[in-house]
Amino acid sequence: MRCPARSQKTIIVWKSVNHQTKMPAYHSSCQSQQSVGNIALVPLRCLTKYKGPAPRLPPSENQDIIDETIGYFRANIFFRNYEIKTDADRTLIYITLYIQECLKKLTKCATREQGRKELYTLAVSPFDLPGDPGFPLNNMYSKPKSRQEADQMKAYLQQIQHETGERLLDRVFVDGKPSKWWLCFSKRKFMEKSLSAPGQ
Repeated sequence: MRCPARSQKTIIVWKSVNHQTKMPAYHSSCQSQQSVGNIALVPLRCLTKYKGPAPRLPPSENQDIIDETIGYFRANIFFRNYEIKTDADRTLIYITLYIQECLKKLTKCATREQGRKELYTLAVSPFDLPGDPGFPLNNMYSKPKSRQEADQMKAYLQQIQHETGERLLDRVFVDGKPSKWWLCFSKRKFMEKSLSAPGQ
């Protein structure tokens, strides 16, 4: 199903040293009939040649959960706490954490082509699933119940990684040069979490 342009909001109080500011935490408005573990198998626009188990949005739909997450990234990245309302929110959280990893890689890249190579390497690199010791959100995500479910989850998340990396390049290299307005978030951590090991 289509992800509406605006999603639900939860008002969270963000405390700083001198004041309190109410800011909206954006939640996914995407819907899915399927989940693997408790991660929603949200339909994707599938703009790359990489194939996976994600349901495909019809050509008439112009926004999916990846577009939604990229659009909300610079607002959500400041939150240390995030209320999960639906399984689609877990998909959004994973994409947000993956965008963090992409931005760390892109800080080393002067051109889009360099960035594409870095993000392709990142997308095909081994990664942890819920239940693995290195997965950062095991208290929020369900471990796959079977080898088949683990394979499906891995394939779906890897498909998301390829699609996310390609679309992020369009945002970071709008005029051929890396955008400081994106790369300045490379050291931020959503919910104080990271998909990479400490120090990486």
